[in-house]
Amino acid sequence: MNVTVIGMGKIGLPLAVNFARHGANVTGLDIQEDVVSKINCGVEPFPGEKDLEIFLQECIANSKLIASTNKIECISDADVIVICIPLIVDLDGNPDFKNIDQLARDLGENIAKDVLICFETTLPVGTTRGRFVPAIEATSGLKAGKDFYVVFSPERVLTGRVFEDLKRYPKLVGGVTNECTQRGVEFYNEVLDFVPRPDLKRPNGVWAMRSSDAAEFAKVAETTFRDVNIGLANEFAVYAANKNIDIIEVIEASNSQPFSHIHSPGISVGGHCIPVYPRFYIWENEESQIVTAARNRNLEMPHRAISQIKAEVGALRNLRIGILGIAYRPGVKESAFSGAIDLLNYLKSEGAIVFGLDPFYSEQEIRAFGFVGEVNLAEVDGVIIHTSHSEFTNIEFEKYKNIKFLYDGRRSHSKFQNASSLKYLTY
Repeated sequence: MNVTVIGMGKIGLPLAVNFARHGANVTGLDIQEDVVSKINCGVEPFPGEKDLEIFLQECIANSKLIASTNKIECISDADVIVICIPLIVDLDGNPDFKNIDQLARDLGENIAKDVLICFETTLPVGTTRGRFVPAIEATSGLKAGKDFYVVFSPERVLTGRVFEDLKRYPKLVGGVTNECTQRGVEFYNEVLDFVPRPDLKRPNGVWAMRSSDAAEFAKVAETTFRDVNIGLANEFAVYAANKNIDIIEVIEASNSQPFSHIHSPGISVGGHCIPVYPRFYIWENEESQIVTAARNRNLEMPHRAISQIKAEVGALRNLRIGILGIAYRPGVKESAFSGAIDLLNYLKSEGAIVFGLDPFYSEQEIRAFGFVGEVNLAEVDGVIIHTSHSEFTNIEFEKYKNIKFLYDGRRSHSKFQNASSLKYLTY
């Protein structure tokens, strides 16, 4: 079985490696020549994915995986095509289909008959059936469900633990016809393994959905749920602060009852998924109210943090402020939609001198984001904790007498809330 995986990013490459380790002959297609070159040398092109480089070297050594920039060959030689390129959003939060529309045309011009096309890219509901299939049919002259087969099967993994998540979470597969679904289920059963999940109502494995629309909605819904839950937690946090109540104590107490699962509030919501996929739902659903409100609540949290700081310390002009954590979550080098960049821009607009610190980024990379340089705690007037990297856990901020305030955006340093030498602030 010849499988082409399109997009050798942080999801596509581990997926390609996983397929190759299950016996498929895999070609990874990417437009970046340096990425392709590294993969073919057995070098992980991005750090932080557990076991990836070991598994990659195995697959290169046994010739089960090769990377290429040759789009025509990669598409025309494939029995199965798995698509992992991102659908991005514009500045207004609307999906920008330009790149993936071009891919649909490329598929139509080059696919072989009987090929199975699997979209793993998260999409607005109805996109596979209503947008991509007609484009492929129009270009190829072939008919989906008869001459070629199309499914939507969302990636449901987290970077840093992709191989573990592939085994743990059911693989959802929804086709544009019943035959398409069956072909998709058969493929994924060949290239994935699953661990037992007694907590599930049905056995863990490949789950057939009734349609591609249902599979698309399942992915959008599970991610949007998290954004809405965090938005609710953030709203609770704002209310609790106004009432002088500890929101963490309230959440812990509420969640002791099994029907409550309030998420953690925080200074921002970042990453490729949670800030983006609710936008697909809002864009496609004019009646959205709850999701829209939650997204707006989460978007305003960085600005709220700056407003709180100003209310406590006054004007920020010429203050030297350090932001700890540029990555959107702990333990990864990933800055997509990171609230640290919003904080940086808000502070610069107030005339502050802003420094950054993140164990995953060099000083050159930190400066490239727009920070003045790396944080020197002995020289800053205040600190904002944006990301709760473990490397920050044992910092003793009280030792630095020049630090006037500590804004704890993740409640990771609450031991300083009674400190005498600095002002402890949080959401």
